[in-house]
Amino acid sequence: MRIAFFDSGIGGLTVLTEAMRKLPNEDFLYFADTLHVPYGTKTLPEVKRYVEESVSLIMQGDIKALVVACNTATSAAIEELRRTYDIPIVGMEPAVKPAVKRSQAAGKRVLVFATSLTLSLSKYTDLVARVDDHKVVDSMPLPELVQYCEQLQFDRDEIERYFSRKLAGIDLSQYSTIVLGCTHFPYYKSILQQILPPHIELIDGSHGTVERLCSLIGSSANPGQAFKGHIEFKCSDENPAYLDKMARALDYLQTQYSAQ
Repeated sequence: MRIAFFDSGIGGLTVLTEAMRKLPNEDFLYFADTLHVPYGTKTLPEVKRYVEESVSLIMQGDIKALVVACNTATSAAIEELRRTYDIPIVGMEPAVKPAVKRSQAAGKRVLVFATSLTLSLSKYTDLVARVDDHKVVDSMPLPELVQYCEQLQFDRDEIERYFSRKLAGIDLSQYSTIVLGCTHFPYYKSILQQILPPHIELIDGSHGTVERLCSLIGSSANPGQAFKGHIEFKCSDENPAYLDKMARALDYLQTQYSAQ
């Protein structure tokens, strides 16, 4: 039996990469809803419908656990999925809680990067309300970054210009932590580390999500071992070119991780 990972596009591969490191003996299915990517610019009812349709296709296989490797999809549909399917289902949420703890120690603020829809939904606003007692969390939508990622646009000069426009007028000296609240955004972690002040830490939810997955399936993490499992890629429009894109994106991520 396999563990399925689901996202609208290639963003969830950042979570899959973490799972490959922690669970090197597992087999994985990665499904991208390429008919409707990106989710972050869609309406809530649209995203709910797309997620439910995609997961219905995924569940036709031999699946023992599902990771909804998309913050927007998690916010929109995770509770309905858990009511519908009797297997472990793990979602994503921006790593606001650990970021707030670190900011309190540093006496600075937290900046959350995410999609517009994620930032507008109650799952996110309720999370911030629960953990942000001192009102240190600020949010910034970066919808264009998803499109850059889907186009495999990793040109450093182009991405640096984009971040410079977005961060213009932001006093980065006030912040100790930036949360990458979309699974597409860690593709740009190395570029951000180069252009941000060195005191700013970047965190995302992949580590916590995979730790939760390990707990639910009763498997201990085995980091450091070579990956021995099998990965199958699928997409909703059955586009061979996109399947090739997913393989190339995964190779890029593994190169980035090995360089860290």
